[in-house]
Amino acid sequence: MLRVRLLECLAADQARLRQVASADLAAAVPSCPDWTVADLVRHVAVVYLHKVECMRTGRIPSAWPPDLSGEEPLALLDRAGAALRAEFDSRDSAALAPTWYDPDQTVGFWLRRMAQETVVHRVDAELATAQPVAEIPTDLAVDGIDEVLRIFLAYGSRRWPEDFTDVLPEPEVTVLATTGPAGWLVRLGPDGATVTTDRAAVRAGVAVAERSAPPDPAPGPATPSGRLLAAPPTSGGPGDNASSGGGGSPDDGLAGAGAAATISASPERLLLWLWRRSADDAVRWAGDRAAVERLRLTLAPATR
Repeated sequence: MLRVRLLECLAADQARLRQVASADLAAAVPSCPDWTVADLVRHVAVVYLHKVECMRTGRIPSAWPPDLSGEEPLALLDRAGAALRAEFDSRDSAALAPTWYDPDQTVGFWLRRMAQETVVHRVDAELATAQPVAEIPTDLAVDGIDEVLRIFLAYGSRRWPEDFTDVLPEPEVTVLATTGPAGWLVRLGPDGATVTTDRAAVRAGVAVAERSAPPDPAPGPATPSGRLLAAPPTSGGPGDNASSGGGGSPDDGLAGAGAAATISASPERLLLWLWRRSADDAVRWAGDRAAVERLRLTLAPATR
């Protein structure tokens, strides 16, 4: 996604988060157990300030977070959001900045990550306060799907294998996830996850935000999923196909890949399902139901 577009999405979702949260800061957040809306807002603000610190100092702070208990949550969100925007406005996306995602150590990584962080937490606030879930733009949703599968799941399961030991299957399970022209072949095995995708199709899905997807079944209530990590964005590489997480091959085609199951939905629905912000049946599926359930289970440590 383009820098300007990411900044637009970040600003819009931060404003919506603030608006929704102001209705009931004491409400429980069903998708983030043990949190109230006030906790959610404070978390987003602290994440923003952490990225500001990373960019300003050129290092990841060792002592975090600072004591911000004296600040009211919405005021803290306002201050942190303004500071984050000021940092992004003053730096080129290609400028160096420390991140926990080894392949991308740039400001652009944090810009994309904060846009995706904010939209998911905005949905958390809407679910908590029983307000309508505002539309997630198609381009942002496709980009978010790519992020959660290739970075949170594939990279994360191999970078921090101890978090996934109890949920990875043996033998291997393969699921194909699709939305519009974009598809991701997810292989889950005892050594971690591998995600193969057609990068050209993903870019096409991001580029055509005005296209509408076929209607989906109505979403159910949110599934508790724990807390979001302040983690990484995606970086599209050259070529038509790309593989993340080790294993697989850029030449692996998605068609005829022999997936045990397929899941499909509009970009918004698929994104929320992957982030465990919707019911198990919020996507269409075919094939082996157990494979779909295994993917859902493996996503839990990636999205808490």
